[in-house]
Amino acid sequence: MYHLPAVALRGTTILPDMIVHFDVSREKSIQAIEQAMMQDQRILLITQKNPETEEPVQEDLYPIGTIAEIKQLVKLPKNIVRVLVEGIERAQLVSLEENPNYLEAQIAVFEPEEDLDETVKEAMLRSIKELFVRYCNSNKQISKELAGQILELENVEKVLDQISIHIQIRYEERQKILEAVSLEERYEIVGMILTNEIQIMEIGARLQSKVKERVDKNQREYILREQLKVIREELGEDNSATEAEQFLETVKKLKAKKEVKERITKEINRFKNTVGSPAESGVIRTYIETLLSLPWDKTSRDNKNLQGAYQILEEEHYGLEKVKERIMEFLAVRTLTKKGESPILCLVGPPGTGKTSIAKSVAHALNKEYVRISLGGVRDEAEIRGHRRTYVGAMPGRIANGMIQAGVKNPLMLLDEIDKVSSDYKGDTSSALLEVLDSEQNHKFRDHYVEIPLDLSEVLFIATANDLQTIPGPLLDRMEIIEVSSYTENEKWHIAKEHLIPKQIKAHGLKSAQLEISDEALREMITAYTREAGVRSLERKIGTICRKSARKILEEKESCVRVEKENLEEFLGRARYTFQKKNEEDQIGIVRGLAWTSVGGDTLQIEVNLMPGQGEFVLTGQMGDVMKESAQIGISYIRSITENYQIDAEFFKNNDIHIHIPEGAVPKDGPSAGITMATAMLSAITKIPVKANLAMTGEITLRGRVLPIGGLKEKLLAAKNAGITTVLVPKENKPDVEELEKEITDGLNIIFVSSMEEVIKEAFTGGQV
Repeated sequence: MYHLPAVALRGTTILPDMIVHFDVSREKSIQAIEQAMMQDQRILLITQKNPETEEPVQEDLYPIGTIAEIKQLVKLPKNIVRVLVEGIERAQLVSLEENPNYLEAQIAVFEPEEDLDETVKEAMLRSIKELFVRYCNSNKQISKELAGQILELENVEKVLDQISIHIQIRYEERQKILEAVSLEERYEIVGMILTNEIQIMEIGARLQSKVKERVDKNQREYILREQLKVIREELGEDNSATEAEQFLETVKKLKAKKEVKERITKEINRFKNTVGSPAESGVIRTYIETLLSLPWDKTSRDNKNLQGAYQILEEEHYGLEKVKERIMEFLAVRTLTKKGESPILCLVGPPGTGKTSIAKSVAHALNKEYVRISLGGVRDEAEIRGHRRTYVGAMPGRIANGMIQAGVKNPLMLLDEIDKVSSDYKGDTSSALLEVLDSEQNHKFRDHYVEIPLDLSEVLFIATANDLQTIPGPLLDRMEIIEVSSYTENEKWHIAKEHLIPKQIKAHGLKSAQLEISDEALREMITAYTREAGVRSLERKIGTICRKSARKILEEKESCVRVEKENLEEFLGRARYTFQKKNEEDQIGIVRGLAWTSVGGDTLQIEVNLMPGQGEFVLTGQMGDVMKESAQIGISYIRSITENYQIDAEFFKNNDIHIHIPEGAVPKDGPSAGITMATAMLSAITKIPVKANLAMTGEITLRGRVLPIGGLKEKLLAAKNAGITTVLVPKENKPDVEELEKEITDGLNIIFVSSMEEVIKEAFTGGQV
């Protein structure tokens, strides 16, 4: 063991017999070189594990380095020293001595290993030379002279060292060779590196050859195509004659105006002259095929049999009287005028109420082609108007594609989920729909791709939406709104009995005789297992019964499965819903309100408590801003009429009022709980009970007027389900009540109120005090 100055190298490894120069800029490294020059010009060159380390310690260095002799020093500007060294032998780093000026290493030199058998050495020599020859053949960067000099050497150790010095490898791999002290280990590493490099270069050459072949093939095709062009010109044949002639024949048979045919013919003539440019000819071909597939003047014959059409609507859908009435009116006008303006209808209602399926039934009844365009989530204007043909991958919009799909110019086109279109930087989708849905404009609808105006005036557009609030005003103004409200329990029963059960039995491979669902079981499913405005969940429950029945029939060999109210739990599990029934007795400060939800109506029990305090007003039950304002208006109205009820003037300063609506996890908002909260507060303050068999709905003003509300059908259904027989409704909603079916209003005593005095008179036991 002895000491030598050391230089830590970054990103390079020096092997024995290697003559190389490198630049040194670190102060410690420069001082180590100067110290070596003052001694015997020998220095330890050792590589850092991480090139980014500025002040390396022993753990940052590889364990084996090279003792080198400094041959030349050249000082460069900016305190940089260029050093020329020659590697002498391997050395192991034992430790780094403490020296503030430069790295001083305690090293151990490896003893010469015992000589291997000469036969083994000869085998190694031949094998490594063969690999090196293959490497040189694949890598042209090693000169023939250098390769020849290395191959002339007969010492296997020298051959390995020379190959390691001259092949192009990363410094980490060179470090592995340096750390291979024994000859056998060094031979294995060098051989593995050479083999790996040869494989990489062969793969690269193979890939390059494939690329060259493809380029040559394209060049060959181009030359042949040009020769074919010249041959056709010599023979007097037109370019793309066959396809162009087929297109021209189709144009002659096309039902379209003269202007349209002229435009298509012009495009075909352009197509003839693009044989030398396959990309352009492909674009024009696609455009011509699109124009030829559009139904310019091709129409289907509508059904003129009013009775037959009405019968189809009645068979396929129960209820929905307003929709059926409007469709029959359209059919009657079309029959009288021979053409008539196609209406643009918008069916609005909760999910699952049959808006999409009624459109399909209308198409069936009118004998029209049916096209469904789903607009949910569409946010690119080009989806409606199409892309301009200047863009790569341009295509027609959904409206033009729908016309192609229908094959006629007078289909029924369903615009599904029109309330869910959105906008982004690519344009406003709802604005693009304005031209489509405007009967004054859509006879010349311009698709950006088609460019020729399309006549949409004979298309019967039916749109569907869940919520009108999200549809922009100008778009809403162009459509005729038809509300599809929630189904009553009786309607759901009829729909399930006449449509859903037969449909699900057929879908599950059963026969009608193999499954019977009793009327009581069906009513129990509607009330206890589903709570929705439509019938989707009900259909899923029927599907569940069908699946379990199919299993019983196959496993238990039952010929018929009968589902009764008593064994319904066996098929569907425990009941999920129960309606909150009316209170058994009149109570102070508790009033039953009525609410509209997206899945139908519900009742809200509003509770008010009074506590001694400092006049605070507390609202709980996750109320929205509108409902909070209604509560504030209610308390202001009560304070204005305190004299009528002998309420102490200091009462509101000395008591806290707490209003709560149970089910705090469910958000509640809307303007229809004003009179309910005001009545509950007044009852709590005056200690007068409110009738238990009564529910109410309506908004209140500061002066006690009762304002009209919406969702009356759903609210009255909720009151009936809760067992309530008396309902207070704003007087201005009287026309809405008159439009309701008898099955909804039967059994309900509907009292119309216009002021809070009337509400209090009807709500309080014993009337107004």
